[in-house]
Amino acid sequence: MSEPSVLLDRAHLEQVLCHLAEEVLAQPWACDPDDLPLLVGIREGGVVVAEELARILSLSLGKKPTVGALDITFYRDDTWLKGPRMTGGHTDLPADLTGQRLLLVDDVLFTGRTVRAALNALVDFGRPRAVLLAALIDRGGRELPIQADVVGLRVDVPAGHTLEVMCDDKGQLRAVLQVPNA
Repeated sequence: MSEPSVLLDRAHLEQVLCHLAEEVLAQPWACDPDDLPLLVGIREGGVVVAEELARILSLSLGKKPTVGALDITFYRDDTWLKGPRMTGGHTDLPADLTGQRLLLVDDVLFTGRTVRAALNALVDFGRPRAVLLAALIDRGGRELPIQADVVGLRVDVPAGHTLEVMCDDKGQLRAVLQVPNA
């Protein structure tokens, strides 16, 4: 069995995050300082990416966008596979998202099932005016017709491999590993 390999180290992650921020700023509504979108990170990895993205965006915008967290545990279509041990995480969003602009943030976009679950979860908090999808990495392999509006990096990942986004003890992105499935 082959060992995990480093796809991105911290220095390369910073470059990918900066590219992602540039893509966000190129969106027509994303950089209005009076109407900044709420960044909503999908737990777990998407929250870390959203925090780092907000840090970089604040340098251009002059103020840091608000970051929320969305737990999708009970909206997934594979909960039955995980069994009774599956527990929900914590969602931290404003009480009502109606009329707000959202930037939904995920770490790795693959099949589209996580994003579908996130969109279903969001409607429990209201009807946003607009939702854009940002992914740190798009690895292809869609099973659902979901596409990111902005992407930091597109990569081809061999069949039988997954990507793992690693964080340090301070919650900052440290590396992305390409890991062979067991």
